[in-house]
Amino acid sequence: MRVAILGPLQVAGGAVGGARVRALLVRLALDPGRVVTADRLIDDLWPDEPPTHPMAALQSLVSRARREAPGVIASHPAGYLLDVPADEVDACAFERLVRTGDTRRALALWRGPALADAAGLPFAAAPSARLEELRLTALAARIAADLASSGGPDVVAELEGLVAAHPLREPFHALLMRALVAQGRRAEALTVFSRIRTALVAELGVDPGPELREAHLAALRDAEPVPRTNLPARLTSFVGRSDDISRLRGLLTGTTTKTDAKAAGTPAGTGTNAEAGKASAKAGAAVAGQAGGEAGAAARLVTLVGPGGAGKTRLAVEVAAGLDVPDGVWLVELAAATQVRAAVEAVLKTTDLVAALRGTSPLIILDNCEHVIDEAAEVARWLLSEIAGLRILATSREPLDIPGETLHPVLPLPDATAAELFVDRAAAARPDLDVRPEDAERICHELDGIPLAIELAAARLRTMPVSVLVEQLGDRLAFRGGRTSEPRHRTLRAVIDWSWNLLSERERDLLRGLTVFSGGATYDAISRICGGDPDLLSSLVDKSLIAVSGERYTMLETIRQYAVADLPELRLAHARYYTELAEAAEPHLRTGDQLAWLAVLDAEQGNLDAALRHSDDPLRLILPRFWPWIMRGRQREMREQVAALLRRVGDVPPAGRELAHGLCRVMTGGAATEAVLGSDHPAAVNSWALGGVDGPAAEVVSRIEDAVERLRTHPDLWTRSAVLLLGGIARFEWGAVAGAEGLLEPALAGFRETGDRWGQWAALCWLSLAAENRGDFAAALAFAEVPERFAAELSGLDASLGPMTFLLRAGQLKIRAGDHAGAAELLRQAWEAATRSQDQEMTARVMHARAELARRVGDPAGAARLLGAALAVEVEVSAQFRALVNVELARVVHEPEGPLRAALELMDGCADRTARASVLEGVAEHLEPREAAELLGAARALRGIDASADPYVVGLEARCLAALGADRYRAASDRGAAMPNPERYALRPLSSP
Repeated sequence: MRVAILGPLQVAGGAVGGARVRALLVRLALDPGRVVTADRLIDDLWPDEPPTHPMAALQSLVSRARREAPGVIASHPAGYLLDVPADEVDACAFERLVRTGDTRRALALWRGPALADAAGLPFAAAPSARLEELRLTALAARIAADLASSGGPDVVAELEGLVAAHPLREPFHALLMRALVAQGRRAEALTVFSRIRTALVAELGVDPGPELREAHLAALRDAEPVPRTNLPARLTSFVGRSDDISRLRGLLTGTTTKTDAKAAGTPAGTGTNAEAGKASAKAGAAVAGQAGGEAGAAARLVTLVGPGGAGKTRLAVEVAAGLDVPDGVWLVELAAATQVRAAVEAVLKTTDLVAALRGTSPLIILDNCEHVIDEAAEVARWLLSEIAGLRILATSREPLDIPGETLHPVLPLPDATAAELFVDRAAAARPDLDVRPEDAERICHELDGIPLAIELAAARLRTMPVSVLVEQLGDRLAFRGGRTSEPRHRTLRAVIDWSWNLLSERERDLLRGLTVFSGGATYDAISRICGGDPDLLSSLVDKSLIAVSGERYTMLETIRQYAVADLPELRLAHARYYTELAEAAEPHLRTGDQLAWLAVLDAEQGNLDAALRHSDDPLRLILPRFWPWIMRGRQREMREQVAALLRRVGDVPPAGRELAHGLCRVMTGGAATEAVLGSDHPAAVNSWALGGVDGPAAEVVSRIEDAVERLRTHPDLWTRSAVLLLGGIARFEWGAVAGAEGLLEPALAGFRETGDRWGQWAALCWLSLAAENRGDFAAALAFAEVPERFAAELSGLDASLGPMTFLLRAGQLKIRAGDHAGAAELLRQAWEAATRSQDQEMTARVMHARAELARRVGDPAGAARLLGAALAVEVEVSAQFRALVNVELARVVHEPEGPLRAALELMDGCADRTARASVLEGVAEHLEPREAAELLGAARALRGIDASADPYVVGLEARCLAALGADRYRAASDRGAAMPNPERYALRPLSSP
């Protein structure tokens, strides 16, 4: 939790002192993410006597809070807000957990009285009372659940304390009576009832309510017989699976709703545990459909299916332990059995099962049916036919496949739940060890979220550090369990051996063949590469060794490691298949069908990467992969793949592969070859951008203009539009700027006609930059907002497309257009996106934008902190960016000369004309009118415009005009426009560093 108010205030990453500062944070935490007006805050924080200057006092209080708890308070024109997601405030998380029934985790968030740091302030009275009431209700629910599952041996002392603390609270008295009865202390339970009844009559004049009367009647009745069962008692806590438990109990009792059925989950064994954690409505509906009835009809045979180690047995026992089955719950373990009927008879101690069970309604768990699947199916069908009240809960790696069977897939755990299990078991193995959440999630993700694998890994922490365990994840199959573990659960290898030994030789061959795929595969790919027929694939799915997810067959990495073999012929067939797929997809990426084909390539990314590693003709495959990488903005991934490929193929291209080889060289810093310069391939057309621009600006623009002239009459509309786009970008970035829009506008029209979203996005972004260059921020923002949908569709807003993400750019434009509230929201989203993607450069750029916003809303100190952090990032950023950060820094520090000199020195010799213009305009703000007018003239010349509409520049010009007069201003401006190096000139008026 970033902010905790269920007890003394805690803020992650900050130590907050001062009673009123803490009260301010508590007040904002009551409405996280929502603006609390300044008037409201003043009334709440100074209820009796407001300070002489209340607004100044509030601002001072906020400034202090920001220093002590950085990054949690955001400004708004109307007031302030806690800039933290609601679920990162413990009170909000507590209420959500209570609503979802997870009372144990909810109560664990409490550390003392709610809103303790605001005690005595009127605003805290109602919320703290409500939270305390909710805590007591949750506490009662948690104790009731403990009583239902274990009979309450550990809750009597707790309830006695609660009854003493809340002498008139009826639910606690009723629970105490039930707990005493469960322990055979019937007389004490009746004494509790007598005491509370007397207190209620004496103090409130009321009789006990229905809950107390019901508990009283239960205590008066003869003790109910303990249900017959052989279920083992818990040895460890049960983590996660609450949805599974709810659905399974609903199925067995006839209380499952259609909503429960749709939330049942996906087929077992999806490619990663993150996928496994996502419910599939389609799969859930299919599973529910097998029950053959509507809500209210109990399922008589429910089979838990899933891969070895997924926790099917533990889940079955947990489900059964929570059911009220007066006629008994019986666990029949079949792992060591050779005859199913004999095993059931041994557990029930009878040789005539029908006679013994007729007229009763027991629940039998048939555990580990897979190695005796045929007999298990026969016995289950026979008993269900003969005993009308019988219900069977089976666990197996494949279905029993008999009429009336309802399947429930037991999936690997999602990352968060798996990490919770790992931390729990690690604490048991080594109590002094503190496992970082990111380490736990990484380990569990590597282990596919398989509970057995997680428990075996956690047990190893008894003898090794976490870092050593991480190194050993590649040898996970050898992880060993405890001395009392069943032989088939001693290691992960033994778990899979159990399934492997049940396969035919043809099934084993196909499973080995499937290991050549990465991230799953379609049936077409499997049939063409491995020759697997549908029956064999279905058999492996039934045995939980592979799974069907949508149109794809997937395999857990743990099973892949077990079955992998050296299959060079299949590897080559795999590489050829995916090479042909990439070639087939590439032309469609420049049409209106690009999203559908991008989805195909996304699904096959693992296979495409594997094919590139194993192909005997990698240059053929990499050529059609360039354009989807470019469209997705995955420059780093592309360069890494290109560098690895060049190490394999060397410096001399094979015949017929000159273009692909030349593009690879460009992307690693080499000069463009004739094969690249003369090609109309999309990547070749964009090769200047991909390899970085070297050489004098005039030469760069000239060569790109030559390409535009060569291809602007190309018969393909998309190619014509692409070169016009490239020409417009070149003019804007390295040319005289003027004329860029004349190329960008027809490029946009062409891309619209072809349906290419990427082209439309790029053209609109550069048109927006051109409008911004003129100072027309409203038009720039209008252009920038249009491609938001394109950016999201192509790669999500977290990815960098072009010069910056949509969120960052739109946020900056809103700042300059005066929409500070809108800018703050967009920059908040941009910050979250940059943090999630761990993109240090983008993080620095967002800090720069947030600093500009902070300055404009009156927080220069906050702006200075953000700018200092942006300059301190540990990645290489462009000279233009560092210069602009220094210009902004000069506006919020007492001695601006140092940052201004740094900005000018960074721009000396830079080819980016618009960046140079922005720096000169920023420096002009600090100079005398004559020098300022000269720099404004130089900036206008660099921008290639006659006049700027930027209110900031217009204001500077007005200041200079007022001081110099029109003629002197015009003369100074013209001198500046003619300067060959205005940056060096601008350094003269600044004091020495």
